[in-house]
Amino acid sequence: MNLDPRRTVFVILSFEGPDVYSQAGGLGVRVKGLARSLARAGYLTYLYFCGDPDLPGEEEQEGGRLRYRRWCQWISAMHRGGVYDGEEGKIRDWNSSLPPSLIENVIAPAISAGNHVVVLGEEWHTSWSMKLISDALYYRGLRDRVVMLWNANNTYGFNRIDWTGLNFASTVTTVSRYMKFRMWEWGQNPIVIPNGISRESIVEADPQVVEDLRSSAGADHFWFKIGRFDPDKRWLMAVSAAAQLKRRGNTVKLVMRGGKEPHGAEVMNHAQHQGLVVRNAPGPPDASGMAALLRDSKQADLINLTSFLKDSLVMNVYAACDAVLANSGHEPFGLVGLEVMAAGGIAVTGSTGEDYAEGYRNAVVLETDDPIEIVTELSVLKEKPRLVAGLRKRGRATARDYVWEKVIEQLLLRIDFAAARQAVTGPEEPQPKAAARRPSRATPPRG
Repeated sequence: MNLDPRRTVFVILSFEGPDVYSQAGGLGVRVKGLARSLARAGYLTYLYFCGDPDLPGEEEQEGGRLRYRRWCQWISAMHRGGVYDGEEGKIRDWNSSLPPSLIENVIAPAISAGNHVVVLGEEWHTSWSMKLISDALYYRGLRDRVVMLWNANNTYGFNRIDWTGLNFASTVTTVSRYMKFRMWEWGQNPIVIPNGISRESIVEADPQVVEDLRSSAGADHFWFKIGRFDPDKRWLMAVSAAAQLKRRGNTVKLVMRGGKEPHGAEVMNHAQHQGLVVRNAPGPPDASGMAALLRDSKQADLINLTSFLKDSLVMNVYAACDAVLANSGHEPFGLVGLEVMAAGGIAVTGSTGEDYAEGYRNAVVLETDDPIEIVTELSVLKEKPRLVAGLRKRGRATARDYVWEKVIEQLLLRIDFAAARQAVTGPEEPQPKAAARRPSRATPPRG
């Protein structure tokens, strides 16, 4: 297939999206970057997601090439705790209302105009709607004009997916070799297409800002950790490592930004029981605010930031601190580690889905869940400034290989395979009736 940007429409379906309300993890970052990059490459791109109930239902970005469609807003207005608040009701509304609207308002007009259409579904929440869309297209005689791919970013919700129906309706993909192996346990053999990062995230931080943050921290070890408060992220391991360094007589400044998950309380209790002084504070608006917070927290070993951080501030902290602890025990891809590399930071990763991470070449790769491994690895780095400089330099070079523009090149090649598998024809090609995929017999859950 020749996916000419002038004649191709992309549709991305994802519960998470670019709104603060819609971000709970890496999925929101993923679809925001993918949608924006497709639009910048010239493709008309629609992003359907569970958006902020107080923002417009429809919005255009990137000169009209990127079109947001905020779904389930009437439910979100009653559940303001974030994208997964009221989750079951949103799934039912998504399944009943989105497929017919998408086909009537986007897919059918695009096909009538002689365009290719590619539908990309993300995560288990969209698995039923992918089947419903495929079936409806079949009955309208349009199924052989639409390529459909469904992507797994994590193993969440796998027990609720009708894999037979999903495979019939779409081509299944995932984000790392680790996830591919995990999906073998479910009888799946997906295509691996990695995550990407925006080209704007590959930045040289202002040396003065970096120095100001480091001096304001005023500690032998200045660490940062960001992500959901989930046991898989190994927050307790990070806290225990900081406590061990303190007991050895080192000063430690561990800055954390988690979420609203219950595990956060366990993490803070563990820190206090380990002898760390904890300070809770709202996230500062910029680097100067962060520096002021660090200077004002001399007695604190752990600073727990309780509100949203701007991307620009996060990138500065990545560059300034001694290490970013992305030390997950189960990490499908590890987007944070790649973003750390892009900012010139030192990423400390686990050893699951971070295909890009190579120990002592561009990152510190942990092999165990023992806090002593963090302590020893980062203590050694303190004594090897040349190694640290090399890690930062090679990490940035690695990040350049994962910019969305390069990842999209892989995606486009895989769409050719998906089109052949699904017997999709181009707008100018003959459309034999026998080629169209029959509808699946699976039905979506009633809740």
